[in-house]
Amino acid sequence: MSAVLPGQQVPAQHVNLKLGPGLLQTTGSANGGPPPSASIITTRAGTLNHSANGSKWWVENNSRRYVPAPQEGVIGVVVQKAGEGFRVDIGSAHSASLDGLAFEGATKRNKPNLKIGNIVYARISLAHKDMEPELECFDAQTRKSEGFGELKGGFMVRCSLGMCRQLLDPKHFLLPLLGARFQLETVVGVNGRVWVSAKDAREVIAVSRCIESVDPDGGGMDEADVVNFLKTLGV
Repeated sequence: MSAVLPGQQVPAQHVNLKLGPGLLQTTGSANGGPPPSASIITTRAGTLNHSANGSKWWVENNSRRYVPAPQEGVIGVVVQKAGEGFRVDIGSAHSASLDGLAFEGATKRNKPNLKIGNIVYARISLAHKDMEPELECFDAQTRKSEGFGELKGGFMVRCSLGMCRQLLDPKHFLLPLLGARFQLETVVGVNGRVWVSAKDAREVIAVSRCIESVDPDGGGMDEADVVNFLKTLGV
């Protein structure tokens, strides 16, 4: 990892290169000459990251405003029914569109009956600066739901984007710690939202408060702090 500023060139090269948030591929030619090879530049300040094999590159920074990027999993709230689909708030500058057929096994006669206020876990299928984002509730390769779709019951916790990325790291301590104490079900979206379902409301509140307390924007508690915090809650 290394710190970068907007406009810096990134040495990202791979036969199956995929660019995540904060990176842009540019091409161009000078004085009408032959086009040079594509270059990758950063569009925001943060920390440059890449996968182990170098096929995926992205820039991380801790912010509240989510910028949609293709293939990312997000948690959204249905805010409007629009024709044959829905408009969904995903925490970005613009609402996303979700087609009524963008679900596993959905047909014109058999579509999900989502209502305003329902929570969905979806994948961003289209993200462009000049277009509203589009969502799908199935895996792009298998066409199966793979966990995407309506999230029934539970409670949605809002946190920083950095906190969500930490929770998606299998090595992070929080979710395994909470899962050992509670009958817990969680879904983490990269857009600063976590859906939590537990046995009763008291446990849901305890889990939610732990997530907020570990969040770098909310105190940044470590594992020992969380254990002591749970004792004060009596759970």
